[in-house]
Amino acid sequence: MHIKLELVGVPVTDIDRAKAFYERVGFHTDHDMTVSDEIRFVQMTPPGSACSIAFGKGITRMAPGSLDNMQVVVEDIERAHAALTERGVEVGEIDDRPWGSFVYFADPDGNRWAVQQTTPRDR
Repeated sequence: MHIKLELVGVPVTDIDRAKAFYERVGFHTDHDMTVSDEIRFVQMTPPGSACSIAFGKGITRMAPGSLDNMQVVVEDIERAHAALTERGVEVGEIDDRPWGSFVYFADPDGNRWAVQQTTPRDR
C-alpha cells in the first residue's frame, strides 16, 4: 500500500494576503473556490512538488501562525536564497549543518518554513 502526502492545511487570518505571499514565494495557485459563505478553499503548490498547501475559510481548526517547520527541498540553496530575497521574502542567512544547508522564512501569520538543500554546501 502506498501512502502519499498530498495536502497540508496552513492556518491563516487573511486569505488574500496569504495567497499573495505564497505567490511571491513561487507557489502556483491550483484552486481558489468559494464553496459557500462558510468555506473558501485555496490550494497552492510549490514548483515541482507533489504536495500542496491549502488555506482559506473553514479549512482548518489550527490557530493562524501555529504551523512550525514546514520544509521544502531545493537543489541549490544559494539560488533559492537569492530568488526569495529578490521576490521580497524575508529570509535569514544560509545556515549550514552537517545534514544540509537551510534558509528560513515565515508567512504573514507567522507560519514558519525551512528551505533545505539536502547536501551541505561544503561537500
